[in-house]
Amino acid sequence: MRIEKKVWPEYFQKILNGDKTFELRLADFECAPGDTLLLGEWDPATRDYTGRETEKTVSYVIKTKGQKFWPQRDVDKYGFQVIAFS
Repeated sequence: MRIEKKVWPEYFQKILNGDKTFELRLADFECAPGDTLLLGEWDPATRDYTGRETEKTVSYVIKTKGQKFWPQRDVDKYGFQVIAFS
């Protein structure tokens, strides 16, 4: 499947540079390994695309709704972080 998503400029550039190798997204769409993400640079100031795009292949997906690893009070206090590694 091919999935189109907007990415703000500061994050888009990090994806192009290879520094950002993950996406944190609301799980309001289906996504699976092998799918293609078409990422379009979106400028929130102009509320329009800049014209720059890149494609990335999904290699792994994790959804966290209902996780039981940590107590809810700790999740409320600290939130989550996504850590990419290579």
